[in-house]
Amino acid sequence: MTTGSQSGEPAASSSEGGGLVRVPGPYRFRLDLGYDGTDFSGWARQPGRRTVCGVLEDALSLLARRDVQLTVAGRTDAGVHATGQVAHLDVPDPSEVDGLVRRLARLLPPDVRVYSIRQVPLAFDARFGALRRHYEYRVTTAEYGAAPLRAREVVAWPRALDVDAMNEASRLLLGEHDFAAFCKRREGATTVRQLQRLEWVSAPGGELVAHVSADAFCHSMVRSLVGALLAVGDRRKGPEWPASLLRSTERASSVVVAPAHGLSLVGVDYPADDQLAERAEVTRRVRVLGG
Repeated sequence: MTTGSQSGEPAASSSEGGGLVRVPGPYRFRLDLGYDGTDFSGWARQPGRRTVCGVLEDALSLLARRDVQLTVAGRTDAGVHATGQVAHLDVPDPSEVDGLVRRLARLLPPDVRVYSIRQVPLAFDARFGALRRHYEYRVTTAEYGAAPLRAREVVAWPRALDVDAMNEASRLLLGEHDFAAFCKRREGATTVRQLQRLEWVSAPGGELVAHVSADAFCHSMVRSLVGALLAVGDRRKGPEWPASLLRSTERASSVVVAPAHGLSLVGVDYPADDQLAERAEVTRRVRVLGG
């Protein structure tokens, strides 16, 4: 864990007497974490529900003896997992994070873990500074379904799947589009996204893995895309059907959202430190197709 100053961070400075005086914070730290989403009602806090954010913020607040708030790269839905989630927090004194990974390991439940904590520039924003998010969706067509130790993260599909047809349909969805047909509408939110990767790959044990990457995702977008592609794979729909829905300006009722437990957030990319502020500014703008 690094607690030394970096570009854009408060740092120790010389006083008139020749000693060092630490410039007051805040100091920003990046958390890399993962969780099994099975028993969580998603990332975001919800009254009376167990959420990833709630569990983490409660633990951090207990250790810091003050209210701690996290900013996250992607708010995953109920039942969705993460192996590469990213969040950030601000602290008034960097000594607060000393030994924090180990202290959290003793305090947190076994289905959520903080892997590392490191200091980052104040311009780092886990949400708005991200260049792209990477997800994986896992499904198996094995006759016996998902293996017992995989059942919480692999969806058992009862019909054979044509991977070539699924990849053909996937390629037609790549690029910048209005994905309104595949998103749950949120007031004032844009559904324009740039889909950078959508590819199905065979894995051991009869599993198929969809690799999905975009600059950002709107609500339920990945699971809706997967649901549409599974309909292509088991031949209920043709390969051109998912792309034809891009003409719609509202959610398509014909798209069945795939089960949550097959989905995992596996990584988030960020620009170099000197480009963080610019990236966050661009991301905050309301996006329009072709803009």
